[in-house]
Amino acid sequence: MRSEGKPMTAKDGWKGRFFEDFEVGDVYRHPLGRTVTETDNTWFTLLTMNTNQMHFNSEYAARSEFGKPLVVSTLTVAIAVGQSVTDTTQNAFANLGWDDIKMTHPVFAGDTLYSESLVLEKRESKSRPHAGIVSIRTRTLNQDGDEVCSFKRTFYVYKRGAEQLENIFPTAKKPFTAEDDA
Repeated sequence: MRSEGKPMTAKDGWKGRFFEDFEVGDVYRHPLGRTVTETDNTWFTLLTMNTNQMHFNSEYAARSEFGKPLVVSTLTVAIAVGQSVTDTTQNAFANLGWDDIKMTHPVFAGDTLYSESLVLEKRESKSRPHAGIVSIRTRTLNQDGDEVCSFKRTFYVYKRGAEQLENIFPTAKKPFTAEDDA
């Protein structure tokens, strides 16, 4: 039972990993799968000005060995990166590079993608005492367990307590109370 008029206790949500939380050899299975739709593929292809009809023209794609449109590979990579943010770069402030990107299996509309990342390296930053540099390898699987892409990514990530992360959430002018639910 709630106490009327008393402020509720705020609980912080997941804040992501900080530099200190990464351990070489750890694998993070990212929690959200993502089913790619035909609309996702068409919009992303056209948004990025990719004019290869293999991604948006069913008649053209039917003549290929795949028999249907392929999901544009940059969308696959974008989904994989996005899936990894919660576990790897929620507290990052700069990507330093993507290397060794491999597209190892075709992706089609209707496929559901899952990603996981392996921590490869970490080191303190020499120029930024509030941060470190982490390298990971991410791979993405489809619903059948086929690896569809992989890449190495290196990024700057804040250390716990970095002043850049302090007081980001604004202070409400009015406290949040049980009365707000009435």
